[in-house]
Amino acid sequence: MIKLTHALAVLITVSTVAVAAEPRWKKIDINSASPYEAAGVFDVDGDGKLDILSGEFWYKSPNWTKHPVREVVKQGTYYNDFATLPVDVNADGKIDYVTVSYFGKNIGWVENPGDSGKTWTYHEIDLPGTSEAAWAVDLTGDGQVDFLPAPTNVVVWYELIKKGPKPEFKKHDFGTEGAGHGVGSGDINMDGKLDLLTPKGWYEAPADPSNDSWTWHPEWNLGTTGIQILAKDFDGDGLSDIIWGNGHDFGLFWMKQGPAVNGKRTWTKHTIDDTMASVHTLLWADLDGDGKANELVTGKRVYAHEIEPGATDGSFVGYFTFDKSSGSFTKHTIFKGEPATNAPKEGPKRDALKDFPAGTAGTGLQMTAIDIDGDGDLDLVCPGKSGLYLFENLGNK
Repeated sequence: MIKLTHALAVLITVSTVAVAAEPRWKKIDINSASPYEAAGVFDVDGDGKLDILSGEFWYKSPNWTKHPVREVVKQGTYYNDFATLPVDVNADGKIDYVTVSYFGKNIGWVENPGDSGKTWTYHEIDLPGTSEAAWAVDLTGDGQVDFLPAPTNVVVWYELIKKGPKPEFKKHDFGTEGAGHGVGSGDINMDGKLDLLTPKGWYEAPADPSNDSWTWHPEWNLGTTGIQILAKDFDGDGLSDIIWGNGHDFGLFWMKQGPAVNGKRTWTKHTIDDTMASVHTLLWADLDGDGKANELVTGKRVYAHEIEPGATDGSFVGYFTFDKSSGSFTKHTIFKGEPATNAPKEGPKRDALKDFPAGTAGTGLQMTAIDIDGDGDLDLVCPGKSGLYLFENLGNK
């Protein structure tokens, strides 16, 4: 049966400025003891309903009964399963998923056996390096997802060029110049193609992203970012701006693109929120059903590192909206958790499932905005070290 936890759930904060009607939310504990930081949402068993897969288990809709998938190696307080990106790799009609790991330094795909009693099989694709997360995004513009991992040592992405029993992935290696903590995508120059963003600058997508060379633009230095770094013209001035979170300190930021000066773009940094730490995952979504994906969904990654600024602060799941007239963002809270007040002082002794109150929802390395219950609005699936949770969108007030 589905377990509902209300003790820590809160209603969305009402903005002090005039905004459209906001959605209401119901928090559902898929597995409040789940420690895995990634989760994918797809029809695992082919019954036409969206299920959730996270770490070693998948959860069958609509009652979220738990079924084993495969063993995932644990290293310290982390599990080597840092992404769950659904795709039918072998073209057998059953959805598999692509994953990455930090300690294993690998990217691979996990084969869906189509039988709930069988173990899923891992197939290695490559060893790009220490990947803390990955994202599925169509970098080629062909309507098919590509895979953008976030290794700290190199900038690389993978294109699934052949599906089937012997699938082929094409590796696009951009080298080490732009590498850092974090990666992202967005159309910087507004030419209709997705560019690739890193903490140190951006790679401009060419006419043929799969075969032509990408141009490197070292135009900023963002520090330790999360996944993704996003680019979008959200202020309506015809120029794309960028948004990123500080993955291992406080802060959510945006940088406004200005008209070129002497042939060079200008970038002006602004703070969105300086009270939230460990911002690792960001996405745009249409949460209020107005037809515009202009809600910036994010949250606090629970124990990104057990010892870092804000590590024991209360968790947060929510979104931000931008007001063009004031040029500022408004924060909307979906969930606000209590801090880990009795957490051990030593990092190795800290455990999110023990240190934070039961039912604490936050973000890990992946969030999904999807209409999981088929009622016409977007819900949120949030995995993390403090549990796996679904926030059901109940519609606008």
